[in-house]
Amino acid sequence: QVEFLGVILEELGIEPIANPGSIKDLHTALNNFLLKNHSKGRRTILIVDEAQNLAIDVLEQIRMLTNLETSRQKLLQITLIGQPELRQVLARNDLRQLAQRITGRYQLEPLSKEDTCEYIQHRILVAGGNGAIFTQAACKEAFRLSQGVPRIINVICDRALLGAYTQEQLTIT
Repeated sequence: QVEFLGVILEELGIEPIANPGSIKDLHTALNNFLLKNHSKGRRTILIVDEAQNLAIDVLEQIRMLTNLETSRQKLLQITLIGQPELRQVLARNDLRQLAQRITGRYQLEPLSKEDTCEYIQHRILVAGGNGAIFTQAACKEAFRLSQGVPRIINVICDRALLGAYTQEQLTIT
C-alpha cells in the first residue's frame, strides 16, 4: 500500500516523504496536492492499467482514495483499466464497496473484420507509416487469427512487421 501511494506521489511530482510514519502521512500529502490543484481549477486523474493484477489491499487503497473530495466534488478521478478478469476481481464480496463506487463500466468487444482493418491502418498512420503496409488479405488474416481482439491484433502485426523487415519486404501480404 505504501509503495502504491508512493508511486502516485512520485508521478504527480509531489515531494517524497522521507520516512512516512503511516499511510495517513502519504494520504495527507496527496490530499494537500489535490486541494491545491482543485483551487487552480485543475482536475487530477489517476489511470491504473492492468488493474486485474492489483493485490486486494491495493484495491482497498484505491477505494480509500475515492474519499478525497471537497463538499461538492471528488478531487481525484480514478480509471481502472484491465482484462476481463477485473470484473471477476471486483465481484468479490470484500471489494463490494469499491465496486459500488464505480460509476461507469465499459468493455471493449472484439472488433469486426472491417474495424480490424481500419484499426491496423490507423496504427500504421499513427506510427508514421503511409498506411499501405498491410494488404487487405493480410488484414483479414490478422482478424481471423485474432478474432478481433486488439491486443492480439497488435502482437500479430508486430510479428508480421518484424518478419517483413527481416525479409526486406515493404508490404505484408
